[in-house]
Amino acid sequence: MKQIKLLTVLMALVLMCTSAINQKTTTIFIIGDSTAANKDISNGKKERGWGMMLQKYFDPDYILVDNHAVNGRSSKSFIDEGRWDKVLEKMKPGDYVIIQFGHNDEKPKADRHTDPGSTFDYNLAKYVRETREHGGIPVLMNCVVRRNFFVTAPENDDDEKLRTTTFKDGVKMIEGDSLIDTHGLYRVAPRDVARRMNCFFVDANQITHDLEQGLGTEASKKLHMWFLPGEEPSVPDGRQDNTHYNVYGASVVAKLLADALCEEIPLLSKYRIEP
Repeated sequence: MKQIKLLTVLMALVLMCTSAINQKTTTIFIIGDSTAANKDISNGKKERGWGMMLQKYFDPDYILVDNHAVNGRSSKSFIDEGRWDKVLEKMKPGDYVIIQFGHNDEKPKADRHTDPGSTFDYNLAKYVRETREHGGIPVLMNCVVRRNFFVTAPENDDDEKLRTTTFKDGVKMIEGDSLIDTHGLYRVAPRDVARRMNCFFVDANQITHDLEQGLGTEASKKLHMWFLPGEEPSVPDGRQDNTHYNVYGASVVAKLLADALCEEIPLLSKYRIEP
């Protein structure tokens, strides 16, 4: 009987400790596309989303990063597939939601496409509004840049196709010295919605533009899934993917975005760490 009582007491203590930990832990949810998403890292695969790396820069005893970004999703398809509902179910008052879309909203497929100034803005506003209704704190980010140093951006109807290409399939146009924008008004709309709704905003587009432009045409390749044939065992035929990050690139971008988050939301700086 004494052993049963002791076991009951121990279980109660564990539950109390778990509850205390949960109460002091704030979650940062991430919703978005492949540039942030969790990736398959089996067999030495090197592609990473910046959202996979963000936890490294925040104390896990107080901040937990829960990354729901998924390859190929837009602000529309993320809702239509029920992925947003799953985030809302997990959200508790005081949690943050980083909202970053645009790469796939600009694609022509009807199940993903939205228009800036119209359906794109509407979806972003929905995320902000419903986050607040659940006691959360929304943070809008615009899309990160593509590594596009071409004077005219190459035709690209689906970034996801880049994963099945080889080095020889890459674009052969000559690159210049200046990074050229590929997102147009999709990078402007999140700032506009944030201003209208008095929402936190991080200019991820400008941050990554300055990063890539500062590195220049050649060094910026080191951020991406850009490998010569035989250079990387996981992609033996090489790859020229100027959209998706490798391990190094995702870490660099995550660190810059962590700093920007702390600047925009000073409370988070208390939990900012270096790995």
